[in-house]
Amino acid sequence: MTITTENATTVAELERTKILKNGEKVSLTFSDAEFERRIAGLRRIMAEKELDAVVLTSYHSIKYYSDFLYTTFGRSYGMVVTKDDTVTVTANIDAGMPWRRSYGDNIVYTDWRRDNYIFAIQEVLRTRGINPRRLGVEDDSLPLDNRNKIQAAFPSATLVDVAQAAMRQRMIKSAEEIEVIKHGARIGDLGGEAIRNAITAGISEYEVALIGTEAMVHEIARTFPDSEIRDTWVWFQSGINTDGAHNWATTRKIQEHDILSLNCFPMTSGYYTALERTLFYGEPDARSLELWNINVEVHKRGLELIKPGAVCKDIAAELNEIYVGYGLLANRTFGYGHSFGVLSHYYGREAGLELREDIDTVLEPGMVVSMEPMITVLDGQPGAGGYREHDILVVGEDGAENITKFPFGPEYNIIGA
Repeated sequence: MTITTENATTVAELERTKILKNGEKVSLTFSDAEFERRIAGLRRIMAEKELDAVVLTSYHSIKYYSDFLYTTFGRSYGMVVTKDDTVTVTANIDAGMPWRRSYGDNIVYTDWRRDNYIFAIQEVLRTRGINPRRLGVEDDSLPLDNRNKIQAAFPSATLVDVAQAAMRQRMIKSAEEIEVIKHGARIGDLGGEAIRNAITAGISEYEVALIGTEAMVHEIARTFPDSEIRDTWVWFQSGINTDGAHNWATTRKIQEHDILSLNCFPMTSGYYTALERTLFYGEPDARSLELWNINVEVHKRGLELIKPGAVCKDIAAELNEIYVGYGLLANRTFGYGHSFGVLSHYYGREAGLELREDIDTVLEPGMVVSMEPMITVLDGQPGAGGYREHDILVVGEDGAENITKFPFGPEYNIIGA
């Protein structure tokens, strides 16, 4: 007899796992055919590595292959992929939501006994008659403690990393993915306009950020009415706070002649997009204007370099030479761009597709990358502040399409002059 919460008399009798098909499946972000395409790609990886099954644990892979984006709160989540089916492994605290919002089956583990998460993974494979000899895992996102527990649960299995191969699959976007990303770029532009219109002396950074975030969230809800509304944000910085690319908004108030940094991040169903621009409130001084124009020069050249066949490290090397010519290479703060897709500031990144000196990936049609040069001049020096521009480009067969439309540079982004 299956013990249920209705007839159990002690905690020890409560079930370790359950099936919670509560409600109906919702409309997912992508078509069934798109998820089958992705899972077929993972099964090709399984075949190449001679794997009996895969246990995915990362935000990005679980989202990519199932459409479910978990919220951990100290609990573990997973997705078991076999040659025949897929099962998300989720915590009882989420009840039926993961099943409603995921492609494939779902199993829920309870809190009543320690390591029910591992037990659930065992149960998925056991009920399918799989005693794995080789089991895929994601070493880039699997805590050592859980890795050891999975190994102990399957003592005869060799654990094989699939994280890098799965990342390479995600680097080439489908037509459905590109459509979502294009909407994200459009929505980022709308957020940028709302921010630009809100800028005035005395308004706080966080107030500007809220205005931009609200504009984007409303448009995401209008464009994607079946999606979860979550994770969209704005980093709006002024003055010294522009020195870092990832500085959160503060209570600092905008002042005359401030350098400003506008950063919009609309998130549609885990798909990250971004708009980033340098602005000034009032006329910039001569050195600030010079630095801004130098960074715009790098940005424009970078946009020209993104095309099929270009090598990530070669793009970085050429752009470095422009900064060298102006004596500003040491002021560069990070790489020149990165891939888009399932990523966020708290999870996931396709590290194999970044425009940096140590990445030799060749750009291919279907890749989506940013161009985002940034330099920082420290406080007390002429032109102090952080200068940054950011556009998103979709690589095609013959070139690249810039899907960011918000203009950049001094001609447009000096406010209140």
